[in-house]
Amino acid sequence: MFDLAPIGVSITRGPDHRLVYVNEAQRAIFGPRPLGKPLLQAFNDLAEAGYILVLDQVMTTGKPEFLPQVPVTVNYPNAGRQERYFNLSFTPVFLDDGEPAVLNLIADVTETIDAAQRKRALQRYTSIVRSGSLVEWSASPIDGSLQWIRGWEEITGQPHEESRGHGWLNMVAPEDRAALLASWLRAIDEVPDSVEYIFRVRTRDGTYRHFRAHAVPVRENGVVVEWTGTCADVEQQWREQRRHALFNRASGAISNTALIEDMLKALPEVIVPEVADVCTVHLLSPTSSPETSANPFIVERLATKAREGITVPPPRFQSRFTIRSTYLELIRQKRSIHRVFPVGKPPLDPLSPNSSRWLRQVKANSVVMLPITVEGELVASLVAVVCGEREPLTQDDADLLADLIDHLQPTIDTFASFQRTQRVARALQHSLLSDPPTIPGLPIVGRYQTSPTSAEVGGDWYDAFIVDDTIMLVIGDVAGHDLTAATAMSQMRNMLRAFAADHPHNPHEVLRRLDGAVQRSGEYKGTATCILARVTPDSDGIWQVDYSVAGHLPPLLVLPNGETRFLEKAHDLLLGVDPTMPRHRALEVLPSGATLLLYTDGLVEHPHESLDIGLERLAHHCAAMARIPLNTFCDRLLTELPIAGNDDITLIALRLESPTLATASLARHG
Repeated sequence: MFDLAPIGVSITRGPDHRLVYVNEAQRAIFGPRPLGKPLLQAFNDLAEAGYILVLDQVMTTGKPEFLPQVPVTVNYPNAGRQERYFNLSFTPVFLDDGEPAVLNLIADVTETIDAAQRKRALQRYTSIVRSGSLVEWSASPIDGSLQWIRGWEEITGQPHEESRGHGWLNMVAPEDRAALLASWLRAIDEVPDSVEYIFRVRTRDGTYRHFRAHAVPVRENGVVVEWTGTCADVEQQWREQRRHALFNRASGAISNTALIEDMLKALPEVIVPEVADVCTVHLLSPTSSPETSANPFIVERLATKAREGITVPPPRFQSRFTIRSTYLELIRQKRSIHRVFPVGKPPLDPLSPNSSRWLRQVKANSVVMLPITVEGELVASLVAVVCGEREPLTQDDADLLADLIDHLQPTIDTFASFQRTQRVARALQHSLLSDPPTIPGLPIVGRYQTSPTSAEVGGDWYDAFIVDDTIMLVIGDVAGHDLTAATAMSQMRNMLRAFAADHPHNPHEVLRRLDGAVQRSGEYKGTATCILARVTPDSDGIWQVDYSVAGHLPPLLVLPNGETRFLEKAHDLLLGVDPTMPRHRALEVLPSGATLLLYTDGLVEHPHESLDIGLERLAHHCAAMARIPLNTFCDRLLTELPIAGNDDITLIALRLESPTLATASLARHG
């Protein structure tokens, strides 16, 4: 959008104002600048570093700023280091991923202003820095000891004499001190063009806020004589960035889960250590009824995450709470609890005795407890804890965690609704997979395996039944992965059975009538594949397979000597495409000891692999198992073949172990 704009355009994002976009006009003005770096690193030759304070203000207030005719001193392409003058415009925007950013517009006005205007421009810049910078300081180039010029005592309450040298570190959050001091001393030793660091400072009221320090070395004749710098309050920007990052991590974490419990287990991993030192999710006991019971009830710990060095309770830890406890009130009223207390001295009221004992052991100083609902029903609670000298959880932190749960709520509720539909569809699907008939001398085995990675319900089914001394073997796959597909599968199964009873000698006619009936009903608009195989001895006692295929993968015949052959005749269109098209049948002799296998695509299909490879692999594997018991044959197909895992697997197999016994058994059955 801005690539061809006649003025300089750039975009910076985040509290450190990383440069993420520069158009051609700005590149022509300032030369190439590295993307992905904080602005003051990308422009490490910028003399007027105080403009970063304007960016801070725009990010904090959300209001645009316009600076007319202000100086910008850098190393310009083909001109060297010089001072030029620009109109600068800073506008808050949001990027595609929702992160706040600043759109910067830059117009060179150097040729239009005179000496008096240049003097006023310098005064204007000085005023900008003075008004935007809360703290100014200078430092020794030898040991990095600081001298505060203004602002530090007003913010922290630390007297000037106590803050000199390295005394100011006492007002820095304990967890930040070591890393901050190491970074600062490294800068003193290595002398980069600039250094920047974000850390927390304890303010006059005892709370901590995030400040960004920016420092540059001052040189005389090439020698560093001092460092000078500023500190600006970036708490609001930091909170917005943390919020955005937390929500993104949480959304990403639950997007890879397949169960509600897994979604809840993911939350502590997102919250620790960014917000809390420990986070626990408790489930309500399925046997308890806190809404009505006057007895103590049980909650069960589902997941816990703790930062390094903190001991967590044993897994699946159960606690009992009396009817009068504050925690029970939380459960009943779905309200949050936030408590701050002296280190290692938690209150007893909102907690169980076991929880209070553990919080004393880990030297907790604050706790937040939040209800978690699924479709309006309370199912769990989330507990976040901060320990030791770390700043206690604030009300802002409690609000952030509540907002996080609210942010995820639509996803959780949608998934719960989907799971409920899935359970219905699964139940329907399994109810249709009846046990095959038992025929001595002719075992029939069916197997159905759901996808281990997909949360969807497939439309696969198999069936085996006897009509007029004839065995009907069926396998099918309805397009779709939802309750509609499962319902359509049920209807097709029942209609196929009815049509087979009406036309037991013509499998192709059964499929033709099924195709027409599905279209006329109008209830299912999709397609389906199916095989109907009629297995029976002829008048001479020779067993045959009379089959018709509607768009399905070919049946596999496995002979007792290990020879295999796909039955590729009588292959016609899928069901649901054109019911007026004729359908065909084919006959295949079924030798004694031979196995007939019908299967769905989940058994052979792999992403980025030809279907022929999967079919060849299946045939080779079946050949090696030609003589093993049929139950074992089917089980090993599910456990030994490399399964892609993104689709359900359905198969049904028949083996003619004894033609004579099978013929007699079938006659008795009839």
